[in-house]
Amino acid sequence: MRRRRSKVGSKKVAGLFQHGDVLIERFADGIPKGAKRLSHTRLAEGETTGHAHVAVAEMVGELPGVELYEVDGTLYMNVAADEATVTHEEHKPITIPKGTYKIRRVREFDHFDEKSRYVHD
Repeated sequence: MRRRRSKVGSKKVAGLFQHGDVLIERFADGIPKGAKRLSHTRLAEGETTGHAHVAVAEMVGELPGVELYEVDGTLYMNVAADEATVTHEEHKPITIPKGTYKIRRVREFDHFDEKSRYVHD
């Protein structure tokens, strides 16, 4: 039996999505207690360009299809619709299935400076 080799960048990790410098990770514990509901669905804003990663979804009855929450500086996203789309001016849109997610930023390690830093679009 011959194994198929995956092309670079084609591997998927269940429950983990990357959109530019934003990581969207499935979070089975639900929205944490004490989280504050935000009035926007902006996951991250570009420091250089001002462009933003934004989640959009169809309404579920009279309720929003996607909501963003914050607790202790960490963002959480609840997708109540069947799916949400994350958009950004410099990236192709991605589809996120129904569920609860923790939003994180991509980090890189500079071996010369021996420091870790956030990646910015």
